[in-house]
Amino acid sequence: MFKRIDRLQIDLPRPKHPDPDSAGAIQELLGGRFGEMSTLNNYMFQSFNFRSKKKLRPFYELIASITAEEMGHVELVSNTINLCLDGSIGNGSTNPDDTPLRDALGMGNKFNFILGGQNAVPTDSTGKAWTGDNVFSSGNLVDDLLHNFYLECGARTHKMRVYQMTDNEAARELTGYLLVRGSVHAVAYAKALETVTGVNMMNMLPVPSLDNSKFDYAKKYEDEGSHLKLYRFSDDDYNLLDRIWNGPSPIGPAGELEVVDGVPEGGEIPDLQQIPEEFAPGFDEEQFRELSKKLKYEAGM
Repeated sequence: MFKRIDRLQIDLPRPKHPDPDSAGAIQELLGGRFGEMSTLNNYMFQSFNFRSKKKLRPFYELIASITAEEMGHVELVSNTINLCLDGSIGNGSTNPDDTPLRDALGMGNKFNFILGGQNAVPTDSTGKAWTGDNVFSSGNLVDDLLHNFYLECGARTHKMRVYQMTDNEAARELTGYLLVRGSVHAVAYAKALETVTGVNMMNMLPVPSLDNSKFDYAKKYEDEGSHLKLYRFSDDDYNLLDRIWNGPSPIGPAGELEVVDGVPEGGEIPDLQQIPEEFAPGFDEEQFRELSKKLKYEAGM
């Protein structure tokens, strides 16, 4: 089972201006082949399908705990897309004949406005829906670990490219953080493969070879030691992660790898305002007040 916490893994800055182009690029980090929906579902199904859990417990725990972190990454990327899209179209009119959503015609990914109501959707940067065909779960431990290592390296490449496409502060905060946490996962899978096979995968890292310190928004997370930490994302379980996640860090600033109990401190989830012309969430202010009374809840109005 999963435990959910009503916070993002980091604080996201609110962009100074709407930026649908950056949102469209970030969609690749959500629903692309190497996006967070792929890393989440690959690791989740591998953890569900893992055989010999008792005999190979540390490896099962590694995949399972990273699964939980990836769930939060999907949430984080989606919220970044929402922040970049917020206010990007709409002339304030609630009259459909005023064509309030006309500007969406010029947007690259119209699914954000047609399917999502100016929100994130489970697609890549071209609007192609994410598919379970992106999931690899072979049942063979070495094969799965090798695939996961490759998946993290591919994801890192895409994050670096998106970082270089936009100077949007929310997009860069996201990609900087994900570059560091993705490196943690790549190292974790490399160490697991080394433990199983004896092959030194560390000589391949980082892929691509440009280190995280070259990215200002990633360097700050390395400076605070995020590259050293592997979170258990659990109160009482997954206590054998240190059988794999230990020793000196092979990348980033020097330090000892550390298994951290619980979850990151995290940041606030953005509360975006209604968009009447998108019928989102679909209530006018008077209806909000009536609903608030029924729920005996004050919505800050």
